[in-house]
Amino acid sequence: MIDVDSNADRSIRTVTIDRPDARNALTVAGLEALETAIEDAEEPVIYLRGRGEAFSAGADLEAVADLDGDRERAVEFARLGQRVARKIEDSPAVVVAGIDGPARGGGLELALACDVRVGTPDSTYGEPGVTFGLFGAWGGTVRLPRVLGEGDALEFALSGRAVDADAALRMGLISRIEAEPRTVAEEIAENAPDALAVLKRRIRDDGERATQERLEARAFGDLVAAHADDIDAVLE
Repeated sequence: MIDVDSNADRSIRTVTIDRPDARNALTVAGLEALETAIEDAEEPVIYLRGRGEAFSAGADLEAVADLDGDRERAVEFARLGQRVARKIEDSPAVVVAGIDGPARGGGLELALACDVRVGTPDSTYGEPGVTFGLFGAWGGTVRLPRVLGEGDALEFALSGRAVDADAALRMGLISRIEAEPRTVAEEIAENAPDALAVLKRRIRDDGERATQERLEARAFGDLVAAHADDIDAVLE
C-alpha cells in the first residue's frame, strides 16, 4: 500500500501511496505504513505522491464504516491520521507533495502537512466530508486556516466544493503547477541538506517572535561556520 524508493545518490526518498483501485484511500494499515516511511527517511528530501489517477481520497470510507459508529474508535482513527500528518510536518526532511488528480479530505490534509505542495494541471482539491456529515480530522482544521486564512478556509471547508489547480494556486493551497511535480523536489535536493533542515525548522517554528529570531540568528551562524569554504567558492 505504501511504496518507498530512493534515487541513486539518496538525496530524495519517493513515498508512493499505492492503492490506485481505491483512489489511494488510506486504511489504518496504510497510515501506519506511511508513518514508518516518513520516520525511516534518512534522505534530506521526501517526495510524496499517489499511484495512478489520484493523489489520495483520504480516509477509506469502508474503514470509517467499520468503526460501527463507535466514538472512541473514531477518535483513535482521527488521532492516527493527525499523528502521521505531524510526522510529515516535523520530519527533518523537506517533504514535497506531488499532487496529480484528486486530493480529497484526509489526502488534502496530509498534503497540507507537507512543506511544499506542487500540483499538476489535472490536480483537484476538496474537503467533501461535510456533504455527508463528516469532515477531515487529520489536522485540517488547524492547517487549513494557516494556509488560506480563516475566511477562505471557512468558505472552502463549509461549502464542500472542489477546486482545480488554477484556483488552488490562487488560494495558496499549492505553490506551483508543474506537469512533473518531482522536478521541484529535485531542485530542492540540489541544495545543502543541513541548510534545508535548518530553514524548514526555522520557518515552521510557531513560537514567540523574539525567540524565533534568536534561534534564526544562531542557525545562520552555525551554517556560516559550516559552509565557509562554499561561500568563498561563490565569490571566486
